[in-house]
Amino acid sequence: MSASNSEHHHRRSVRLAGYDYAGPGIYFITLCTRNRESLFGTVEDGRMCLNPLGRIVAEEWDRSGIIRPECAMDEMVVMPNHLHGLVWFRGPADSAGGDAGWCRGAQPCAPTWPCAPTWTPDANGALFRRPPRSLGAFVAGFKAASTRRINTLRKSPGNPVWQRNFHEHIVRHEQELVAIRRYVRDNLANWAEDPER
Repeated sequence: MSASNSEHHHRRSVRLAGYDYAGPGIYFITLCTRNRESLFGTVEDGRMCLNPLGRIVAEEWDRSGIIRPECAMDEMVVMPNHLHGLVWFRGPADSAGGDAGWCRGAQPCAPTWPCAPTWTPDANGALFRRPPRSLGAFVAGFKAASTRRINTLRKSPGNPVWQRNFHEHIVRHEQELVAIRRYVRDNLANWAEDPER
């Protein structure tokens, strides 16, 4: 095995060991561009001015809630070099059209608070897999679709857009959800103080 393959297979997962990321829950995710490159536009006078690449990212986020019946999109902001967003997942039994955990309107109902993690340790001790209709599958699909469109626009096939991994936080109670929504909305106002911009 080459050094690069060895490094890839021994990368430490940032996912919570044993947590069922295909089960019902609400996740706050952050996706960063490769090398934190400002690709998606600029912040001017406290407003995000999306360029064509940033508009693709916003469109693919919205489209995700349409093409993926297992998830609903909540608050989101595209920044010059990253995206913050909240994603609601329903359990596998619900994704075929049941109503458990979902309102009949556009927004999902709040689950029973606090969200109790669902633990499904792998018999072989594997800490992370990407089952279909899971958070990992959602992020991989979103990244692939947005990258494909961005690279078509800039005529750069195969060029990476996103960092390999992503940050996620499992939202466990309603107060936390309210605070994260506020954080996402305030991200533009706090851009000047962002140490990694």
